[in-house]
Amino acid sequence: MPLELVTLRCLQDNYAYFLHGDEGAVLIDAPEVDPVLQELSARGWPLRAILLTHHHGDHTDGVAGIVRETGAMVIGAAADAHRLPPLDLRVTPGEPLEILGEPVEVIDVPGHTIGHVAFHFPRSGHAFTADSLMALGCGRLFEGTADMMWNSLSRLNALPPDTLICSGHDYCAGNGAFALSVEPENPALRRRLENVRQGASPCAPAPLSLERDTNPFLRVAALRPLLNMADATDAEVFARLRSMKDAF
Repeated sequence: MPLELVTLRCLQDNYAYFLHGDEGAVLIDAPEVDPVLQELSARGWPLRAILLTHHHGDHTDGVAGIVRETGAMVIGAAADAHRLPPLDLRVTPGEPLEILGEPVEVIDVPGHTIGHVAFHFPRSGHAFTADSLMALGCGRLFEGTADMMWNSLSRLNALPPDTLICSGHDYCAGNGAFALSVEPENPALRRRLENVRQGASPCAPAPLSLERDTNPFLRVAALRPLLNMADATDAEVFARLRSMKDAF
């Protein structure tokens, strides 16, 4: 059976996620303590582990308090261990990992930060992408380059189309407005934004197929002529879009 997914809103616009199976639950990213502990208590779930995607405080500030109350082990990227909370298990992209009895692919996704990873659970069909591939957008390039982020998005875009992309924030309003500014005639984009506005579907998670149809940072081929960049590479079109979004 696929692992059960629960989305948890934290802080002002963060998402954290639980996966639950026969062995208990794991948490992906830990923005704050109280909502996580309240959800665990309400569901009666033991927390086995916390998986961290990157070092930013709005994804890690709750770790110490949650570990203190639950004893959960902490898992994160070996390359980022020097600035993550203390890790019980350091993981490296490409090396085998098993969580709750399911194999997990650790994917290197630098760009927003160096050392950012995504966790892909292929059997259950979930990818926890945090601030790399986001709902209708991608993270700002705080540490990496546009080429890095484009390569990261390309890795994630190669996942099966029905993979649920579990991103780190609800930025649908701002990301959606930018997407409409560059592709105003995209009917799939307009439907998605209307569904989110009416509460008919969440901002995240969303299937990769929907991101492909609506997320401008995965639509560089379609947007190349609209940006008058017929001779540009995909990475160059992405870089233009990212700089446009930064100024939007």
